[in-house]
Amino acid sequence: MSSNIVSNTLKLQFIDIGANLTDPVFNGIYRGRTVHKDDYDDVLQRSWNMGMQKIIITGGNLKESQSALQLARKDQRLFCTVGCHPTRCNEFNQSGDPQQYLKSLQSLVEENTDKVVAIGECGLDFDRLQFCDKDTQLKYFEKQFELAQSTGLPMFLHSRNADKEFYDIVKRNRHRMSGGVVHSFTGPIESISSLLELGLYIGINGCSLKSPDNIEAMKSIPPEKLMIETDAPWCSIKPTHAGHGLLQTHYKEKKKERWEAGHFVKGRNEPANIIQVLEVIAGSRDQNIKDLSDTIYNNTIQLFFKNKPI
Repeated sequence: MSSNIVSNTLKLQFIDIGANLTDPVFNGIYRGRTVHKDDYDDVLQRSWNMGMQKIIITGGNLKESQSALQLARKDQRLFCTVGCHPTRCNEFNQSGDPQQYLKSLQSLVEENTDKVVAIGECGLDFDRLQFCDKDTQLKYFEKQFELAQSTGLPMFLHSRNADKEFYDIVKRNRHRMSGGVVHSFTGPIESISSLLELGLYIGINGCSLKSPDNIEAMKSIPPEKLMIETDAPWCSIKPTHAGHGLLQTHYKEKKKERWEAGHFVKGRNEPANIIQVLEVIAGSRDQNIKDLSDTIYNNTIQLFFKNKPI
């Protein structure tokens, strides 16, 4: 299917568990420069048209969590996380009062329980220590379990090249969290068993489906532990990705400099692309796409929305 208006003939239902809708590219701004018209509303409408039921906007630090909440307030189908990404954990110390920074995150959650569905994005990222050193990441990842414990919310987790330390911290604090999902999973197949042992869900997006090894790892995840996401505007499924040949849905695209209403922006992922993630997962696993979609949707409701109106 190649169309600028998505047709969801199977009546699939989606929840994007991780979309960075606070990114200015959805307002037409790239690296501080306005390149095209603000098409944020168009981006959302395309996702609703193809069966998106809810989107969880990712909060990556205090300021971004506040912005995510402001966006979530504008539509009943939008929700958000509140937390601090591992590469931004220097902000705890840079604030001058790390405990107050944590309290500010907690207040944001407690004052907006109808819209905040998870603590995060938090975790460990040892691939990008140039942004935040290991010790700081370890300290403030563990600190954020205080938020999970006090609010009862699940956690939206990040792990890159830190399998042992991530496992140790989550295991030590597992009693403090109601549940969680490791989003944008790109780890080796060997790490999946430890994540499942911790009772975690595993989130898959385009970055999770780049190589044959990624595909094999994804195939080993039980369907009752799968979730899907776009991580928009990042992690689109590209022609070089191992699962690209399984795509059935394609869209008309324009380069950002030649933006045209109704067209996707080339190189900018958006929530409507979540159907492509499902297509690669279902095709790789040789599973019925409707059945798998229903399972993933129910998983997501169970973790994030079981105490909220559906």
